[in-house]
Order: sequence, then structure tokens, then C-alpha cells
Amino acid sequence: MRQSEVSRNTLETQITVRLNLDGSGVSKLDTGVPFLDHMLEQIARHGLIDLDISAKGDLHIDAHHTVEDVGITFGQAFAKAVGDKKGLRRYGHSYVPLDEALSRVVIDLSGRPGLEFNVDFTRERIGEFDVDLTREFFQGFVNHALATLHIDNLRGINSHHQCETVFKAFGRALRVAAEVDERAAGAMPSTKGSL
Repeated sequence: MRQSEVSRNTLETQITVRLNLDGSGVSKLDTGVPFLDHMLEQIARHGLIDLDISAKGDLHIDAHHTVEDVGITFGQAFAKAVGDKKGLRRYGHSYVPLDEALSRVVIDLSGRPGLEFNVDFTRERIGEFDVDLTREFFQGFVNHALATLHIDNLRGINSHHQCETVFKAFGRALRVAAEVDERAAGAMPSTKGSL
């Protein structure tokens, strides 16, 4: 069972993430940031990851610490669940449209954190959500999942659509990369012998 639970407690946030990589996309989300919950639901549903996240953060200041630390904790839980990565596909990609918006996400479970984030949001906020925090979430994830992630919003007019296509594509790319490849027969997906 590729499941994990990770808690992160700081003076700014208290977060617990439980996940099952071989789930059915069920989510229970309570971060205190409604738009983030909506985006995390996209990861769960499209990644077929069962995801339970609870967070309490210093939202009286702003949502920055909460969003970033949820990304960090999710990355830690993901890394714990995939384990040594033997037999995994390692690479995943997805294109996802939503009306006029289209995003591409490519991931490599490389053991090397890296983020290329190319999204020119058409406005600064989606409701109360600061769009700059989208990058912070993914930076936290890659730093702790030890993954290389390329995110490109190829087109879009509506910022909500832009953001949602990114999170849906991320979930789908993550699902492919974390899948067990039966043909690999448990081998490490690298000529180096480790990731």
C-alpha cells in the first residue's frame, strides 16, 4: 500500500497530510483557504489520489504560509508514499483544457528539485486568492518531493480557468509518473541505479 501520513508544525502553520497513491480520487480538505481546497480537489480527482489535508495557519496575516506549507507537506507525504521509486514510470505529462485555457504539465520524479513555472495570470486575484501563491505551492512540493516540474499555461483569458487547468494537469501527470510499470519488473527507472 503506497500510503503515507506527514505532519508539519511550525509557529506559522499546523498541517497534516494523509494520502493514498492508489486511491480513487476521494478528498477531504480543510486548509482554511477555500480556493486552495478547490485546487487540491483537482489533484485528488485527476490524480486518483485519496487525499486528506487539514491545516491551520496564520490566515490573519495572509494565506502565504498556509499555501506554501501545504505544498511542502504534500511533497513530503508524496515522497514517503512512492518510497524508493523502483518500478515507477518516473515521467508523466498531461495537457488539460478548460474552455479557452490550456495548460501543460511535465514531471520527472528525478530526485532533483526543480520548478519551471510559466503562467501569466490575467489578473492578480481569483476571489480572495493571490495567484502568486500558486507558484509557492508548487515550489514547496518540488523541494520536498524531490521532483522536476515544468508548468506551462499555453493560453487563457480567465485566471480561474488558467489555474484550474494547471492543477488538473498536475494531478494527471503525477498519476502517470507514480504508476507502477509492470514491464519494469521493479527496476530503478534510471541508468544510474538510483534516484
